[in-house]
Amino acid sequence: MSLQPATQDLELLQRRVSAVMAHMNPVVVELGDVFAAAGHQLAIVGGPVRDALLGRVSNDLDFTTSASPDETQALLDTWGDAVWDIGKEFGTIGAKRFVKDGEDIVVEITTYRTDEYDPTSRKPLVAFGDNIEGDLSRRDFTVNAMAIRVPELEFVDPFNGLADLAAGFLRTPIEAEKSFDDDPLRMMRAARFTAQLGFDIEESAFAAIVAMASRIAIVSGERVRDELNKLLLSGDPVRGLTALVDSGLADHVLPELPGMKAASDEHNRHKDVYSHSMTVLQQAIDLETGPEGAVPGPDLLLRLAALLHDIGKPATRKFESNGTVSFHHHELVGAKMTARRLRELKYDKDTVKAVSRLVELHLRFHGYGDGAWTDSAVRRYVTDAGPLLERLHRLTRADCTTRNKNKARRLGAAYDSLEVRISELAAQEELDAIRPDLDGEQIMEILGIKPGRAVGGAYKFLMELRLDEGSIGPEAARERLVAWWAEHSQDFEGTRTYEN
Repeated sequence: MSLQPATQDLELLQRRVSAVMAHMNPVVVELGDVFAAAGHQLAIVGGPVRDALLGRVSNDLDFTTSASPDETQALLDTWGDAVWDIGKEFGTIGAKRFVKDGEDIVVEITTYRTDEYDPTSRKPLVAFGDNIEGDLSRRDFTVNAMAIRVPELEFVDPFNGLADLAAGFLRTPIEAEKSFDDDPLRMMRAARFTAQLGFDIEESAFAAIVAMASRIAIVSGERVRDELNKLLLSGDPVRGLTALVDSGLADHVLPELPGMKAASDEHNRHKDVYSHSMTVLQQAIDLETGPEGAVPGPDLLLRLAALLHDIGKPATRKFESNGTVSFHHHELVGAKMTARRLRELKYDKDTVKAVSRLVELHLRFHGYGDGAWTDSAVRRYVTDAGPLLERLHRLTRADCTTRNKNKARRLGAAYDSLEVRISELAAQEELDAIRPDLDGEQIMEILGIKPGRAVGGAYKFLMELRLDEGSIGPEAARERLVAWWAEHSQDFEGTRTYEN
């Protein structure tokens, strides 16, 4: 994924302002006429304006208006084909206009407003304003504080956002401390925009983030998570994560990340875990595929796993008597730490389970190149990975950051060999849907038992048999099951049997 250059030619951007207004969608201008006829102001604002000036495609159409939410809803009822008020509490009304032979127009219109935080509350307090300049002053950064009035097609830039856009700077429209105090999530957005746009945080704004980093604790975990996701799914997440760590924000939202630096030592007896993790993340991103591939990028699960795969190292670091450093079972410790952190950030259960599983499995491959794995070991590798196998392939490959070219080639060749064996076994056995040779109904019929714990035990035995020996067929499986039952039936005393 490519980024726009961090700097732009100011004269070029000024020409783009004229071009954007000259090619304004007539349906948007018509919407401006609707509001103007009712005595209200309307302007496209924020990200859509910024992206248009950068030559980036934006599917958003965000507006700001002098109309109240009720007035906006009434006007959109006359213009749109569908209207919703899900954001009315915060002054936002949405609408869709069906356009013949073209893409539908979806708009969100928000009454001029200011967002402030009660120091004791996680939720923003919304106050409506009465002019566009005041509304723009409460935006997060000057590059998002530009607007285009419609239907007049007038460019509004009271805080020199165009110049900052050209310079590649993230600067707050008002005093940074005040802006971040009003909404501390803006500090996270600064890091996110460095990743998305390749911009630098202006010096005074960065200093304010450093001084106020702990203020992010007032923001809900869900909002922090959403910003982190946007950062991770951007074109250069390493840049954004670096901003989080250097500013001190990561100490409060993802403390395991700066904590990786604690696993470094002054004698350089092992890799810098933090730098290694950043490299693994970038290499994992490079291994993502296009839309038709196995892991279409950007892939959140892979990126989270790459970032967090070694977070268990600081807790498991041990200096051995021979002068080496070990991190025994750091993958297991790291999996538990990953699950705990993601839960605190309010990730859904499926995401928590998948990412922590990838962290747990990321070392499983190591040792494959030292000795031949049995078919059983390959089956277990695939079965344990389940639907995460393609991501595990990429995470394992990305985890090779050695500068030793010969070692890197050996690791790459070993994993190539493993993938070939997986493909061969899959072709033979439909490995992705592996099942025992007998199902639960057959187990109960053969053993003469009813549903219960014994059926589960028998099924587990047959599954282990399947993994160890491959498919042996129903008849052979029946014989092995009967022999197993003769030896283990006493372990399931009280099992209900069918009456003969």
